[in-house]
Amino acid sequence: MTQGRLILAATPLGDVRDASPRLAEALAEADVVAAEDTRRLRSLAAALEVVPRGRVVSFYEDVETARLPKLLESLRAGESVVLVTDAGMPSVSDPGFRLVAACVEAEIPVTCLPGPSAVTTALALSGLPCDRFCFEGFAPRKPGERAKWLAALRDEPRTAVFFESPHRLGSLLADAAAALGEDRRAAVCRELTKTYEEVKRGSLASLAEWAADGVRGEITVVLEGAAPRAVSVPDLVAEVAARVAAGERLKSAAAEVAEATGVSKKELYDAVLAARKTH
Repeated sequence: MTQGRLILAATPLGDVRDASPRLAEALAEADVVAAEDTRRLRSLAAALEVVPRGRVVSFYEDVETARLPKLLESLRAGESVVLVTDAGMPSVSDPGFRLVAACVEAEIPVTCLPGPSAVTTALALSGLPCDRFCFEGFAPRKPGERAKWLAALRDEPRTAVFFESPHRLGSLLADAAAALGEDRRAAVCRELTKTYEEVKRGSLASLAEWAADGVRGEITVVLEGAAPRAVSVPDLVAEVAARVAAGERLKSAAAEVAEATGVSKKELYDAVLAARKTH
């Protein structure tokens, strides 16, 4: 029996005219359409003047695992399954990764219909270097996790892109300014491709002040990479000691600090041990 295939289909971020002809064709012809929100799918299909001929099933985060067996059964039976999320590319901070991984493990073909992505759209609009970047998903909500996450970004040389909810944006930018430096540049991209699209560029301090009273819409933040900093082993020893005092294991703390600053792991680890003997 011929296996079906999973089709990851990118959907418009806001402006339906960004939908590709291939997306319309896939929605019309698929045996199964798995959608993060079936109501949004119906609206998108209507805007594209498409009527899905196949079954439409919901596929959002809370039911993702439960839906896998049935979708895999359909794929093994030779049916085509199109996966769409509310906006952008499935599995990129949206449902889809588990299904893709399951298909790869089962050797079921997976393909992709490329299209809109908030990550690369914001990066291109930011005015910040695009040659090397990292995607950080959603910023952590809990204060302790957020502080550790920001600490990891302090020396990250690549431009970083991440998502944040509008009601937490102001506090995030204020925390980032305190942890990374008020002058570190960033761009806040709001409502990309929609009527009220807005891109605010500036220092973390100025952006925190702008967002303090609240903003609305879908938010993508682009953060400037860190400039190389002059490092001294004694300073790094103190940094490792602070992280160990906060609960990290010595070896992992020394390894992460060494990797972030470009010094030898062995040199830093030995220096930490030597410093302990002198106290």
